[in-house]
Amino acid sequence: MWPFGKSTADRVKDALNEQPRLKDLGLQVSEHGGDVSITGMVPNERYITLVRVVAEGINGVKTVDTSGVSFEQEAAAPAAPAPATPAPDVEAPATEIAPTMPATVSTGNMNARPSAAPASPQISDSEIKELEDSSKVAKAVLHAIRGNGELSDDPIDVLQSGKSVILRGVVDNDHELRLLEQTARGVSGVAGVDLSGVKVAQGAKELAKEKDTTSGDTVYTVKPGDSLSAIAQKYYGDAMEYKKIAHYNNISNPDLIHPGDKLRIPG
Repeated sequence: MWPFGKSTADRVKDALNEQPRLKDLGLQVSEHGGDVSITGMVPNERYITLVRVVAEGINGVKTVDTSGVSFEQEAAAPAAPAPATPAPDVEAPATEIAPTMPATVSTGNMNARPSAAPASPQISDSEIKELEDSSKVAKAVLHAIRGNGELSDDPIDVLQSGKSVILRGVVDNDHELRLLEQTARGVSGVAGVDLSGVKVAQGAKELAKEKDTTSGDTVYTVKPGDSLSAIAQKYYGDAMEYKKIAHYNNISNPDLIHPGDKLRIPG
């Protein structure tokens, strides 16, 4: 459940899997301090641009490293050499020329990998241009949200869908929800705003503020008088979800937590 219990890496992976061109590729994502690394295999070089475009719209992402993404590139084989011309007055023996087999060659790009798989679906230059333009709009929306004094600390992701943007996350109240929509619609190039993934939860800013810098997990510091059920009520709206927190943090006795303990909040 974002923003609670969803690390930056998990949210980038979710976004990649929701892109029709990328959803079945099994790309892997890791993150440390906002620096995201993506690894795996894509059909061709243009997909690497698409991967980067999608990842950069996720809140908390500072840089995107796609050097671990390889692509398949099939090329036509060079022409077969012509048969040698026989010397004068010498009868050349009959020669049967074997059929030329297609070959896979390197493109010279370090990311390219040989493959005997059938030709992969291509992304056209115009499609990449459209995606890059959409990405610029999504980034501009994220920048506008971060620059708004009331919204700057709200955990909001901005995904792109054509010329529209999809917002996900949480705000503290209905006023902030209206302000969020107004801010997004005020960005040049935005044709529509989808707020269906934004929740209203009082105190959400504070609950989502502390993060594990290694994993990106949401972290809660136990305070005097806290109980796991009370913490579960804050994050999930259901006190019985304390079992999930206990299991995620290897707590054998849910009644035994101490002020200062750091608890990771699972999705």
